[in-house]
Amino acid sequence: MNRLLRYIFFLLVFALGNDDIFAQVNNFRRPSPVTKARIIRNPKLQAARDKFIAQQLSLTSEESRKFWPIYRQYQEDLTAIKILKKQNNSSSSANGMEQIDKELEYDNQMVQIRKHYRDEFLKILPPEKVSALYKSEVEFTNELIKTFSERSVRAGN
Repeated sequence: MNRLLRYIFFLLVFALGNDDIFAQVNNFRRPSPVTKARIIRNPKLQAARDKFIAQQLSLTSEESRKFWPIYRQYQEDLTAIKILKKQNNSSSSANGMEQIDKELEYDNQMVQIRKHYRDEFLKILPPEKVSALYKSEVEFTNELIKTFSERSVRAGN
């Protein structure tokens, strides 16, 4: 079961990334080219997530045209920080205060990304749809975990 949860976590982290990693948001360090190259995309998962969110938000064509490029950049930025956090917590990284400080800095960067994109989403969508967006992301993740758990049970793992 622990192996399954680890697999799901890594799948989610890597599947939600896209091409470019960072938008112009203050207070971040840009990741190295190696980090950018390590992002793995799963087009089927990405398409399923996009379809699910589109259904939940009922976007107009104008909203959709403006929303999707910003949302994809938002996902890329979050994925980049998640990868950096994972690298920081790997067994090959130094332990101690430096690692703790980096972890807190990555958490802070994720908060800054979320605040920045919240403001960007509010320029395009009404607050009710922005709220529905965040709820839809959680619902999609929960459905994904449920699906993988059911598959694992059926496979006998």
